[in-house]
Amino acid sequence: MLSKKMEKAFNDQIKWEYYSAYLYLSLSAYFQNLGLKGFANWMDVQFQEEQFHARKMFDYVNEKGGRVMLQAIEAPGNTWKSPLAAFEFALNHEFVVTKRINDLVTLAQKENDHASAIFLQWFVTEQVEEESNFGDTVNQLKLVGDGGGLFMLDRELAARVFVPPAAA
Repeated sequence: MLSKKMEKAFNDQIKWEYYSAYLYLSLSAYFQNLGLKGFANWMDVQFQEEQFHARKMFDYVNEKGGRVMLQAIEAPGNTWKSPLAAFEFALNHEFVVTKRINDLVTLAQKENDHASAIFLQWFVTEQVEEESNFGDTVNQLKLVGDGGGLFMLDRELAARVFVPPAAA
């Protein structure tokens, strides 16, 4: 059984994961509007990943006998100065997500909730990947600037697909 503190923290994080999905869907729309369909696809895959993360937590709370209490999700931004600015914004968002996951792990440890601490390790590892993926794209955008390289990168990002992680 989850403690009330853990239940609340998981519910807050479920909201945050759905907000993240909503943010990436907004970024996808931004890139669609610019005619960068590869970038839009990349963000759409990120949208699907965030929904998967939220559902994974949703299911865990239920498995542990907690109660999921869905919360209102704020509207995300919808305009950025450039593709680089959009990816830098998203990278900074992932830094916040990492801190939130780390805070959940710390709470699980304080609550002596070993099951939750183990469950959350998947998210800790996932955040390393998320920061790396966004960071790599930020670095590539800095290298290509606004020239023809942007369109080559757009083609590369169009190849990304969502593959749900295999069950452990």
